[in-house]
Amino acid sequence: MASEISTEDEIVSGTVSVLLPLALPRPYDYKVPAGVQVRPGSYVIVPLGPQEVIGVVWGEGTGEVGHNRLRPVTEVLDVPPMPEVLRRFVDWVAGYTVSPPGSVLRLAIRAPGALEPPRMRTAYRLGAARPSRMTPARARAVEVAEDGFARTVRELAEEAGVSDGVVRGLVDAGALLPVDLPTEAPFPAPLPDMPGVALSPEQAEAAGLLRGHVEARRFAAVLLDGVTGSGKTEVYFEAVAAALSQGKQVLILLPEIALTSQFLDRFERRFGCRPAEWHSDLSTRERRRVWRGVAEGHVPVVVGARSALFLPFPELGLIVVDEEHDAAFKQEDGVPYHARDMAVVRASLGQFPIVLSSATPSLETAVNAEQGRYARVRLEARHGVAELPDVTAIDMRADPPERGRWLSPVLVREIHKALEAGEQSMLFLNRRGYAPLTLCRTCGHRIECPQCSAWLVEHRFRRELVCHHCGYSAPVPKACPSCGAEDALVACGPGVERIAEEVAELFPQARAAIVSSDNLRGPAAHEAVFAAIEAREVDIVIGTQIVAKGHHFPWLTLVGVVDADLGLENGDLRAGERTFQLLQQVAGRAGRAERPGRVFLQSFMPEHGVMRALVSGRRDEFLAREAAARERVGLPPFGRLVGVVVSAPDAALAQKVAREMSRRVPRTEDVSVLGPAPAPLALLRGRTRLRFLVKAGRSVNIQSFVRAWLEDMKIPNAVRVSVDVDPYSFM
Repeated sequence: MASEISTEDEIVSGTVSVLLPLALPRPYDYKVPAGVQVRPGSYVIVPLGPQEVIGVVWGEGTGEVGHNRLRPVTEVLDVPPMPEVLRRFVDWVAGYTVSPPGSVLRLAIRAPGALEPPRMRTAYRLGAARPSRMTPARARAVEVAEDGFARTVRELAEEAGVSDGVVRGLVDAGALLPVDLPTEAPFPAPLPDMPGVALSPEQAEAAGLLRGHVEARRFAAVLLDGVTGSGKTEVYFEAVAAALSQGKQVLILLPEIALTSQFLDRFERRFGCRPAEWHSDLSTRERRRVWRGVAEGHVPVVVGARSALFLPFPELGLIVVDEEHDAAFKQEDGVPYHARDMAVVRASLGQFPIVLSSATPSLETAVNAEQGRYARVRLEARHGVAELPDVTAIDMRADPPERGRWLSPVLVREIHKALEAGEQSMLFLNRRGYAPLTLCRTCGHRIECPQCSAWLVEHRFRRELVCHHCGYSAPVPKACPSCGAEDALVACGPGVERIAEEVAELFPQARAAIVSSDNLRGPAAHEAVFAAIEAREVDIVIGTQIVAKGHHFPWLTLVGVVDADLGLENGDLRAGERTFQLLQQVAGRAGRAERPGRVFLQSFMPEHGVMRALVSGRRDEFLAREAAARERVGLPPFGRLVGVVVSAPDAALAQKVAREMSRRVPRTEDVSVLGPAPAPLALLRGRTRLRFLVKAGRSVNIQSFVRAWLEDMKIPNAVRVSVDVDPYSFM
């Protein structure tokens, strides 16, 4: 266990406990050299074996090892100490996820170079001395420098209209004095008092309630529950403004990098500048700049993906989780955690409010609001004159597409109408590539990934077969790899590329764009395509879940869901809920301005409860039915689940370890352990996977059960045992 957290204002002498960003179970003790000042939270360099590593002082030494046997701290880094609340958060996340504290710490210092001294540049400021020979060029340079600002040689030469040699001559003469300035540009300060958009009475009331929670300066979790297009972002911007007015920092979490482009524009219009960004596509230099700026309190607002939750905010006063229902907030690899749930914990530890915003709240959040643990603020009308779109289910049994096509005649007619009216359409299919399966018409062979138990997906535009689980890729073969038959391979089922091909045949004059993570790499590519859509340079958008949320296209009036049943094929406990959320979000892209919207769901099961709820708009009734069904069998949010996956490169070894684990399951009536059974994705990246599912009631400390179970096991080095508390993926 980690040592007890100490506060930053203490100076620790003698020995200190240092947590290292490694998969270690506890901090290690080190001695503090004479004359060295170390505080709890200090970033230090310490020896570990033959290497030196960066760690964080977690508190005083434990005394488990004699002082004379301890190795000394090598160096204390010139960085503000990690805030005490963040250290408590690291310990909390480690305990909840049954992870080593050092593995969680790694999430908090994952910014290469940020702990090194900031790079400086030499600039020059006017001194008292003047050169004995003053030329007109020198006089112009001196006149520019009289404002007292420090400039580089190049900057001063450009402003004065002189050569660099003139400026260097003034430096040599002592007229210009050198000063060190940071190389990084400062972060702009948002202006909380800038007027925002005019709010409707309903929006103003909601904004007032959120402001009240911020001004109270205490913890509160608030669900901002508003229909698509109701202006939730503008409403919670008022809470952001209230926090900034108090001198507090703000964190806004978004589930997708693709959402940042339009969001950043809206933020700039409201606050006069863009916030800092934090996501995986940032350059190393920008990550270093943002991390350091946050730690020093120079970054007022961060908009980021889930990992931004572990940034070292010294004055965090508000967290907003936008699209709180989104499954992208769940991290599956490394330390598995749900950023929404951990954000609530972070706000609770820091004693400030958190806003959870969604048009389709997760069942967990909805139940918390129903039971009074969370406050709820509702927005039930779209902003301005816009109205919610009409939703229609197309029964594909009655109106099937033509042979070899995937769009129903009903949907094709509606697209024609939209094109004739000069309006935009969106076709949604949550399946990347051209086709999900390639098989041989001669022998029936299906082309699978050699490293995973998954089919390879054809990407026809790149002429590749790709595994979307491990990234393996190979050229599309000319002959069947099994029987050798040429020209016998056929693509089965549609992906977005195949729909784009059909659109090109049916609507040759229409301008179409595919919006998928395979086609758009990085924020710049996303920004370009969304700008083109907004500028009406695209008539038909064909996209995956990237287009499902957060975007506002005034001329987009028609949404067609190509395969509304797709998500229902997933057998996990949230299949219905997640399908409803995704399709509701997609539907919400239609009719967000003056022109009314229409949504068509192509389904072979229009009688399914999810389809009926989408057509009728009775979201709350659907959530109530989902909640009742889960409560009857004790599934989340009314029970606890933990997934435990055993994997090894050798199938026999994985099975042997899993059988031994099964024999060692602690016996208790409060917890049931199902398995081991082959995981649905039984082979992943060349490793055989077997899964246990641990199930218990809400009152059971399921982490203690899992910890006691696994601590009794000796796991071979080749075997990995991963623990996922509150699993979202059951693959």
